[in-house]
Amino acid sequence: MRKVVVAYSGGLDTSVILHWVKQRYRCEVIACAVDIGQGEELTSLRQKALKTGASKAVIVDARREFVTRYLWPTLQAHAVYEGKYLLGTAVARPLIAQKVVEVARRARADAVCHGATGKGNDQVRFELTFKALMPQLRIIAPWREWELCSREDEIDYATRHGIPVPVTKRKPYSSDRNLWHMSFEGGILEDPWAAPPEEMFQLTVSPERAPNRPEILELTFERGVPTRINGRRFPPVELVERLNQMGGRHGVGRVDMVENRLVGMKSRGVYECPGATILYTAHHELEALTLDRDTFPAKALIGPKYGELVYNGLWWSPLKAALDAFVQETQRVVTGVVRLRLYKGHVTVLGRRSRYSLYSEALATFGRDEVYNQHDAEGFINLFGLPLKVQALLRR
Repeated sequence: MRKVVVAYSGGLDTSVILHWVKQRYRCEVIACAVDIGQGEELTSLRQKALKTGASKAVIVDARREFVTRYLWPTLQAHAVYEGKYLLGTAVARPLIAQKVVEVARRARADAVCHGATGKGNDQVRFELTFKALMPQLRIIAPWREWELCSREDEIDYATRHGIPVPVTKRKPYSSDRNLWHMSFEGGILEDPWAAPPEEMFQLTVSPERAPNRPEILELTFERGVPTRINGRRFPPVELVERLNQMGGRHGVGRVDMVENRLVGMKSRGVYECPGATILYTAHHELEALTLDRDTFPAKALIGPKYGELVYNGLWWSPLKAALDAFVQETQRVVTGVVRLRLYKGHVTVLGRRSRYSLYSEALATFGRDEVYNQHDAEGFINLFGLPLKVQALLRR
């Protein structure tokens, strides 16, 4: 091979991989880092990549694209994996891989490389995107090739070759941060009985240390997309960042779960997703107000399936595209305002309103009304319960 583009984050895996690929294949290596909200993690990333052996380091600012083309569709679908995981890492991988392919195409590279392990889901997510967008590229996955067997081996390798890495053997957490969440795996977290150490968390305070006074906010949605906080319109990236800050200071959005990986094993992950938790809560409440009785439960079936597709790396699949079409049709009426309270790790819905609301106070009231004839319920119940009545009579 002549030229390889490495999906580079500056973390332990990709820092070691950058050096290893250059030594192993004797080729030119280009580092491609994609900014999707890692924050200070990107500081000095270009210099670090060049020092580690890259001939060129490309940093792509994809934050707005990440929010509008990846996070908003996932939110609109109410996609969730196994009831808890809001897909912060899973939804980011197709975008990162897409940008790596774009760099590889411009550089006329022969191959692309990722730092996912042979035990994880990310290898699938990266490689399915590579295959979908540029199938002729060769794919290098060092964790499936090299002699290193653990993160401790990687740390030793980095020490021998003078590669700076952000972890130590005492704190070998594998973390991933973007605008949607921060995740942690490894180390003490590999014991599902062990509680996560408080000093590990970075986006949220513990609920015990959160303010003793709640914070009230209003979120405005237009066709299923959040646009305003407390009446003020924000650009997509800033809106997510502000909700992360608001939720984080109230301890909102911590998730600790054991999940089923695509490769067949169970793993334990801890996540911080304050802004996403707020948005999912509000979006669901607005759908409950605006979607009809048949569409609402049908839409609820889509979320877990959509989440499963994203988790399994099938962002570019025909089924996901078909589900997108269904979801977008449902979002035509998901416009309105939801009022929320943030307090001690909880998000509570206080109110909701929409010009597309299907709620009729005249019908729902327990007071006097001139709309609903309660005598009609008798005939309805007789017909609805007819199969049960027939069954009971025949059994007797």
